[in-house]
Amino acid sequence: MTNTVLQKLGIHSINSGVFSGDWIRKPKGPEILSVNPSTGKPMARVLSASREDYERVLEKAQKGFKKWSLLPPPRRGEIVRKIGEALRKNRKALGLLVTLETGKILAEGEGEVQEMIDIADFSVGLSRQLYGLTIASERPDHRMFEQWHPLGPIGVITAFNFPVAVWSWNAFVAAVCGDTLLWKPSSRTPLTAIAVQNIIRKVLAKEELDGVFNLCIGDGAEIGEWMAQDRRLPLISATGSCAMGKRVAEAVAQRLGRTLLELGGNNAAIVAPSANLDLALRSILFAAVGTSGQRCTTLRRLILHRSIAKKFTRQLIRAYKQISIGEPWKKEVLMGPLIAESAVQRMMEAAEEIQRQGGKILYGGKRLKRSGYFVQPALVQADPKMPMVQEETFAPILYMMTYDRLEEAIQIHNAVPQGLSSGIFTNDLREAELFLSAMGSDCGIANVNIATSGAEIGGAFGGEKETGGGREAGSDAWKVYMRRQTCTIHFGKNLSLAQGVRFDLG
Repeated sequence: MTNTVLQKLGIHSINSGVFSGDWIRKPKGPEILSVNPSTGKPMARVLSASREDYERVLEKAQKGFKKWSLLPPPRRGEIVRKIGEALRKNRKALGLLVTLETGKILAEGEGEVQEMIDIADFSVGLSRQLYGLTIASERPDHRMFEQWHPLGPIGVITAFNFPVAVWSWNAFVAAVCGDTLLWKPSSRTPLTAIAVQNIIRKVLAKEELDGVFNLCIGDGAEIGEWMAQDRRLPLISATGSCAMGKRVAEAVAQRLGRTLLELGGNNAAIVAPSANLDLALRSILFAAVGTSGQRCTTLRRLILHRSIAKKFTRQLIRAYKQISIGEPWKKEVLMGPLIAESAVQRMMEAAEEIQRQGGKILYGGKRLKRSGYFVQPALVQADPKMPMVQEETFAPILYMMTYDRLEEAIQIHNAVPQGLSSGIFTNDLREAELFLSAMGSDCGIANVNIATSGAEIGGAFGGEKETGGGREAGSDAWKVYMRRQTCTIHFGKNLSLAQGVRFDLG
């Protein structure tokens, strides 16, 4: 199975991890192993980029920008449409590779590729909607308007948990805006990035284009640091931990560049007394254990009204016991492995610290005795003031706490540094509206009768506070990839100054 899908997607036993119009055959960076987290065994090797390789790729991205940015936006959209069609043809194979390399269940792997297809479709429509405004001028015989121009080569740094979808959110939107891309994927998931470039390469070759979508795979944070400090990249879009985002933001700010940051999410959901508990249970279960708790939108805190807390906790423990854990490519499996041994160790250390701080593990939290990086998801009875509750452990740990008044629940909900996604389960209209008001959730995403995961590409995705403030995908998020220009045309014969200023020579 593994060899078949690798062969179909053009993956070899040893691969170049540097692409710029074509593959650089022998990049000079260190070798990286792609490990299947379900088995703990390597699938293939990747040769990463050296500084010399990086410079070569960035030079190609700059040259590519000069040609790509001059194409009419609808023409750029047509090329992105063809890329979307190519992804459709490879959806199952690429989805399976996502599953093999990340440990996501097969439905999530294929769903991630579907997100790429969806954002390609969105971007095709967007290519005809890069609207500017006409502005009323206070001066006679003047016309004012806004227009938008491409920024240039864009740097995109992605994380392992969404190895292809998050790249596409940035890449396809930025591409129809006229930008070229330099992609630095996670060193945990290099094969999916290579497979995507193989798919795109065929489309661009027919269009006689290169330097549009470029790839630099690196070991660790080195290439990301080069990108953050590089004035030739006017925008860095980075997805990852809050700690990583702070480093990127500081480096880019030093050169007064732009950042789009999608960082940690210590997400919470409130369950009110009026909630449909069956609906809440199913939604919470997926949000807490989907991708083995390794989504930025994973549900990490559950705030239950005291009147239903005991009953709902029993139901949740019963549901957790029924979760099938195993090889993620099997259809009956609902939860796969963590990404690496280090992730398992962090979860085990977190479980010990939780108990030292007074938390009670009601279920799970142990490593499973089998090959690969499998764990039991954990349910924890916790005090909202516990230090561990303030942190995001990137693992399937769900903290459970209680409240008496909705205002108290919202206060608990907002009392963490992160602010990505949130939810409330209630059939009370007043409670729902309060949660969505300015006095409610302080997150970038707020849901009613939906948990924290499962965002659609039509809405701008992102969060507040230490989540970084960035927005990707839908709505008007395209504007971050362009520069705004205000234009004024004077078509009269007499000089008129703004604000009534007069400047006469006599």
